[in-house]
Amino acid sequence: MAGADPAAEAGTMDNRPGVDEINAPAPVQNRDDTSEWRRQTYLEDESLESAPTPPSFHTRSSQASPPRRDPLSPIATQLYIVSHLIFFSLWGTLARLGMQWLTFYPGAPIVTPVLWANVSGSFVMGFLSEDGRLFRQEWGLDNMDPHTREKALEQEKSDPAAAKKAHAKTKKTIPLYIGLATGFCGSFTSFSSFMRDVFLALSNNLPTPVNHTYSTVPSFTSTIHRSGGYSFMALLAVIVYTVALSLAALNVGAHFALALDRFTPTLPFRLIRKFIDPLVVVLAWGCWLGAIFLSIWPPDRPSGPSSRGSWTNEVWRGEVLFALVFAPVGCLLRYYASLKLNPITASFPLGTFAVNVFGCAVEAMCYSVQHVPINSTAGALVGGGRVSCQVLQGVMDGFCGTTTTVSTWVSELQSLRRRHAYVYGMASVVAGLCLMVTIMGSVRWTVGWSTPACVTMRTSL
Repeated sequence: MAGADPAAEAGTMDNRPGVDEINAPAPVQNRDDTSEWRRQTYLEDESLESAPTPPSFHTRSSQASPPRRDPLSPIATQLYIVSHLIFFSLWGTLARLGMQWLTFYPGAPIVTPVLWANVSGSFVMGFLSEDGRLFRQEWGLDNMDPHTREKALEQEKSDPAAAKKAHAKTKKTIPLYIGLATGFCGSFTSFSSFMRDVFLALSNNLPTPVNHTYSTVPSFTSTIHRSGGYSFMALLAVIVYTVALSLAALNVGAHFALALDRFTPTLPFRLIRKFIDPLVVVLAWGCWLGAIFLSIWPPDRPSGPSSRGSWTNEVWRGEVLFALVFAPVGCLLRYYASLKLNPITASFPLGTFAVNVFGCAVEAMCYSVQHVPINSTAGALVGGGRVSCQVLQGVMDGFCGTTTTVSTWVSELQSLRRRHAYVYGMASVVAGLCLMVTIMGSVRWTVGWSTPACVTMRTSL
């Protein structure tokens, strides 16, 4: 119509009911990227804390009335922290290996099984970071003097946001939380395995399960020549779906914690300090020693209870036992490296970056040595022979797998300012991939790779 008001027509078009594509808000609500995007101290961020020790609950009022209980011992707390890291690094490694075995099957839509371990670990990390119930008692109300306890309860009612922030900071000093977040989630996920799969996708050596019948029996590592353009797309695919799904899992885990907030129980402080912490000390060191002894005398050795005949049929050490032996070492290295290096700069978690890059370098070296002939007294043996191959596999799955982490990495990406997050994320991926190309590529494109002398979980060439 000639007399119609264009502005009115535009307003009518914009307010059409049900047209979500028109009425949906912009994906980026904060264009300034200022105060709202400051680095938050939640998730597995041991970098922002000094050495975790029990907080001091003694105020001026406590000088008049002595505390109701003896002060918490910093030495005992450090022992509990180390023990929790050892114990949960073993469980995280077992969970990652089990997830890889479960998700590498004929016809699998995604042939990088460590993806699902990274997604699952990020989900658990998101849940732990957002949860406010499990460790609600923190270091125990009985350790506070009445004035401090009353003040804390009043703050929780008057300023829930400040109370939540204080709780998130305090629970990072609790040994059980450190064990779950740093030990389990950090060991469940692996940045070095992620980078290894990125390089294998680039070099057209990414193993895939057999999903069709053939006249001859092919190897699951068989690949067909393809152009460089396809290899580049494969590289991008592994990077994009790993980062995207891990970040999504982190947020879904946080949403899950909020949804279950009313139903999540609170762990009593007395139960944790008097029973769980001492029990974990015994279990952690006992399980680690048990893994070492099982590596010396594996159950499937010729005279063992699960014997398969000769030593050539022994697979336990290469598939899991050596990984459990090296796992606690990598977890402790990651924890203390992050503790010392991350506080250097808040905009770039140097500790996590350093251990991820270092783990990628060790992974690349072990993988290359495992797949090339090595001269010995017995002749040229691939990877130095069966036992050497198993040890190298244990270093990759255990030490490198727990030294590097995706759960901490994506949680830091989530909590950094937008520009800093992109710089940190891209620097981590580029540095890790460059090391893989330099170390693994120099072997792959010169002397070539050979079939390893041991079973490597069907997930490596």
